[in-house]
Amino acid sequence: MTEGVQYYIDVDGKYVFTELYHKERGYCCGNACRHCPYNYEAVPEPVKTRLLLLKELSENKSSNAIYPKD
Repeated sequence: MTEGVQYYIDVDGKYVFTELYHKERGYCCGNACRHCPYNYEAVPEPVKTRLLLLKELSENKSSNAIYPKD
């Protein structure tokens, strides 16, 4: 694995797998990974719903920052 490509180390010293790593693996492992490209399909409820809501809020914030509403 290559640091900065398949993983990085966050400010707390934890190893974090990138979206590329997850796509190469090919499935959701159910561990609620930070960069899961599979919409947390194997994560049990209610955690899955909470993570999807947070992801949606984050995406809306970043798109509004680039393209503010009039």
